[in-house]
Amino acid sequence: MINRKVLIVDDEPDVLEVLAYNLRQEGYEPLTAEDGQKALELARVHQPSLILLDIMMPGMDGLEVCRQLRKLPETRESHIIFLTARSEEYAEMAGFEAGADDFLVKPIRPKALISRLKALSRRAAPLQKLQFPGLEIVPDEFAVHKQGQVIPLSKKEFEVLFVLASRPYKYFSRDALLDRVWGTDTYVIPRTVDVHIRKLREKIGSEYIETLKGVGYRFVPEPETLKTQS
Repeated sequence: MINRKVLIVDDEPDVLEVLAYNLRQEGYEPLTAEDGQKALELARVHQPSLILLDIMMPGMDGLEVCRQLRKLPETRESHIIFLTARSEEYAEMAGFEAGADDFLVKPIRPKALISRLKALSRRAAPLQKLQFPGLEIVPDEFAVHKQGQVIPLSKKEFEVLFVLASRPYKYFSRDALLDRVWGTDTYVIPRTVDVHIRKLREKIGSEYIETLKGVGYRFVPEPETLKTQS
């Protein structure tokens, strides 16, 4: 059964009401919270597939809520989309650093939001496991298995890696990765790709992802470091 529970977190009751109404009309099961603590409680109990999270909230802000949601087993794989009136680049970078999958600037247009949710659902089709020397990319777990160690990734980190690893040695530009991972109906700045590449390198090892300045990134299934060890 498809999980259609959506948790909306915002300190503005009008925003909660409008978004919940439109989601309900489309067959989703909206849950609402006006602060971070209640959001964490609802998330543990209901395990929503999607969380719409405001950044600017009194008390615990959205960035901290996002960090804590990513630590909970119930929401580790949930899609988290930030809703914010702040359009500055640093706010977007902070959101992705905290573990968000996407970013929407207020005022939110309900039809655009529904379109975004449908796009997420379409991209949720089952993916096949990819295997390389010393490395296994496992879609069911959103993780990489490396030398007996399981390395969990965020959904967007995994999607970036999967796109690269699906075509080893092929260079992908920032724009190509943005298009394939975030879609054409999403405004995301190019530096977002750099953030996710950096996190992937920190987690799985920098030797697997190469950069060619002015061209893009590519996945190298058997880096020189592995060849010299064999």
